[in-house]
Amino acid sequence: MKLLVTGSAGFIGFYVATRWLAEGHEVIGFDSVNDYYDPQLKEDRLKLLMSNPNFKFVKGNLEDKEQMNELFVAHQPEVVVHLAAQAGVRYSLDNPQAYIDANVTGFLNILEACRNHRVNHLLYASSSSVYGSNTAMPFSTSQNISHPVSLYAATKRANELMAHTYSHLFQIPTTGLRFFTVYGPWGRPDMALFKFTSAIMNDKPISVFNHGQMRRDFTYIDDIVDGIIRLIPNVPQPDPQWSGHLPDPASSYAPYRIYNIGNNQPVNLMDFITQIEQAVGKKALINFEPLQPGDVPETYADIDPIREVAGFEPKTPITIGIPQFVEWYKSYYGQRGD
Repeated sequence: MKLLVTGSAGFIGFYVATRWLAEGHEVIGFDSVNDYYDPQLKEDRLKLLMSNPNFKFVKGNLEDKEQMNELFVAHQPEVVVHLAAQAGVRYSLDNPQAYIDANVTGFLNILEACRNHRVNHLLYASSSSVYGSNTAMPFSTSQNISHPVSLYAATKRANELMAHTYSHLFQIPTTGLRFFTVYGPWGRPDMALFKFTSAIMNDKPISVFNHGQMRRDFTYIDDIVDGIIRLIPNVPQPDPQWSGHLPDPASSYAPYRIYNIGNNQPVNLMDFITQIEQAVGKKALINFEPLQPGDVPETYADIDPIREVAGFEPKTPITIGIPQFVEWYKSYYGQRGD
C-alpha cells in the first residue's frame, strides 16, 4: 500500500515512514524542512529514510495548493497520514499567522487533494491541547472541547471540524489522532525532554512551569506509531448508533472518527525530571516559574476507544523511554560534535 506521509522529516512522520517501509510498503514523504527547529536534525532523519528505495521525497509547503495537487497526481497515494503542521503552543503566541497558514490553509489543501483524488483513508494529527480548559480526567473524545487556550489548539480543533465537513459532503473517511506529549529518540528540540536533557548535561538551569505542579501523559514514540499503524486499515464507516439528539463528538453518521493516542498513565513533571537526572547522571538546576499562557496543568488520555477498535496498548513507561532518549542524545550529538 502506498502511503503519503506529510511531515516525513518531522519527529512522528519519520517514525511512521520508517515503520511502513519496514513492512514492505511504499512511502511518499512530503516536508518543508523549515527552520522552526534545527533543520540538520530533519535532514538527518531524511537521510535514513532515503536509504530505502521504496521511499520518495518531495520538498514543499502545505500552503501551495498547486504543488499539493501535483503531488497527488504524480504519486496517487492510497492512504494519507497528515502529520505536517506548525507545532508548538508557546510559539503560537508569537507567530499566529504561521499556524493559520500551515494548519488551516494547509489542511484545506490536503482535504481538497483527498477529495479530488479519492484517497481511501485520511489520518491526520490533532492534539491533546484541544481539551483546553477541560478538567474532567481522563480526557475523553466524547467530551465537549469548545474552550481552547492557545491558537495552536484552536487550529487543531478546526482541523477536526474541517475533516468532518469533508467526510459529510464527500464521504472521505477521516481519522483524527489526538496525540499526548510524544517523546523519544529523534525528538523535537522544543519539547521538555530534549530541553531538559540538554540543559542538565551542560550544567544550565531549566525552567519548570506552574512551580512543578504539572502532570503529563508522556507517550513514547514507538507507542504512538503503533497506534497510527493499527488505525490505517481501520477505515471509518458511518456509525449507525450516532444520534443528532445526543451527538457523540468522536463519531458520526459520516465516515469520521477521533481517537486519543496516549500512555494512559499521567506522570508528575518532577518525577519526569528525576528520571532524566538519573539517566544523565547529574542533578538539575531548577528555576520554578508560573504557568505559561496557553499551557494546561494536566493531561491524561482515555484510550478505551482505540483499545476496542485497534487493540492498542502502550508498552513503554518513562523508566524505559527516558534512558533510551538520553542514550540517543549522547550518541547523536557526540557524532555531530555539538
